Amino acid sequence: MSRLTDPISIGGVEIPNRLYRAPLLECAGNGPDAVETLVDELEPAAAAGAGLIFQGASIVTPEGGCAAPNMTRVHDPDFVSELSRLTDAIHDHGSRIFLQLSHGGLRSLEMWHAEHRAKTDGVSQAAVSRPPWQLRLADRLGFVDLQPEVLSTDDVYDLAEAFGRAAGYAVDAGYDGIHLSGANMGIVQQFLSPYYNRRDDEFADGVQFLLAVEESIRDHAGDVPLVTKVPAETAAPPFVRRHLTRGDGVDIASRLASAGYDALVPVEVSVYWDMSIVRGEYPARAWAASELQSDYAAVFGSRWRARVVRAANRLEGQWYPREPGWNADFCRAVRAAVDVPVLCEGGLRERAHCETLLGAGEPMPACDFVGMGRPFYAEPRLPARLLAGEDRVLCESCNNCTVPQAAGEPGRCRTPSVVRRRGRLDAAGAYDETGRD
Repeated sequence: MSRLTDPISIGGVEIPNRLYRAPLLECAGNGPDAVETLVDELEPAAAAGAGLIFQGASIVTPEGGCAAPNMTRVHDPDFVSELSRLTDAIHDHGSRIFLQLSHGGLRSLEMWHAEHRAKTDGVSQAAVSRPPWQLRLADRLGFVDLQPEVLSTDDVYDLAEAFGRAAGYAVDAGYDGIHLSGANMGIVQQFLSPYYNRRDDEFADGVQFLLAVEESIRDHAGDVPLVTKVPAETAAPPFVRRHLTRGDGVDIASRLASAGYDALVPVEVSVYWDMSIVRGEYPARAWAASELQSDYAAVFGSRWRARVVRAANRLEGQWYPREPGWNADFCRAVRAAVDVPVLCEGGLRERAHCETLLGAGEPMPACDFVGMGRPFYAEPRLPARLLAGEDRVLCESCNNCTVPQAAGEPGRCRTPSVVRRRGRLDAAGAYDETGRD
């Protein structure tokens, strides 16, 4: 019995199957080729049969807030209107597309990207509260450059309004729904997390920010389906005592579902932007790439600082277990507590595993959708194989695709053995037909 190919709806929008392309960094920016880059990046997944596609984190403000180079901003209605070319292309294949809205807050480029700081001197980072002492120590040691500007109550409402305006522009451009980037150390997680949020106004309860965002989105975009990630900071380092437990995450999810959010994506992460969100092997090939060494030095401020980050990356690769579907238990707990669809992502690599999580032959499903991210870098048209019955995707979770993105490189598979296997499958016609029934 298959559940993967069954249709399902989110907020009244029917999705043809339960496989989605999780949000990734498209690195399209806002230049003259941005729309075409996004079409080239996302349309293959729809053509191959993915039921739902999430366009990756897109920034709602005209400046600041970008957590990585070449992120796309969606504050400008003229630019967003051009994205109707993308939504039309996705719809032509029978798929649905949601836009993920985001703001980096403290995680913005101005904090960690040395080359960017040099070009934008004096730009601060939006902060929920005074940064935690661990980040202040890293600032004094020269690893980051903190210039926090703590948001006033009015500033918070203005930021929520920016999310709402961007959602309205997106709906006008044909997007089927909105997805909030609620984890990965973005501003939403910073509001929810006791590690970051020490406020003394109504937003001391971080859920209130998500409720303000929802109200603004409803004002600007109507009853568009609204999805958010819900974090549990179970991967926080042991020296971080204040963090979101899994129980906290379930409580947040329950409150959001009751308040009108249409679907939830539970994810277990750290309080930092680290390999807890891309668990797998240490990306040795990416760090050793000779053509990227000067780029890494520019990004992190010097070659020795790049080596420090590389060493931390190696340690994290050992620290975070490479467990397939590492969010499944959290998803199962959330699904038992809410009556809206729950989406599961994080290390899923086999169709059989996906079917089990969806409840095929099981008394208690863990989720209603399954998503993959990095496997789409390895196989842009992977649904053609997976939905047609193939069990295993090619991605090896080696992370050679992720580290170069810190230097502004596009997301793509950089592991020769995987690229060769994809080439052989392509030559054999494995991706020629849509995987949709």
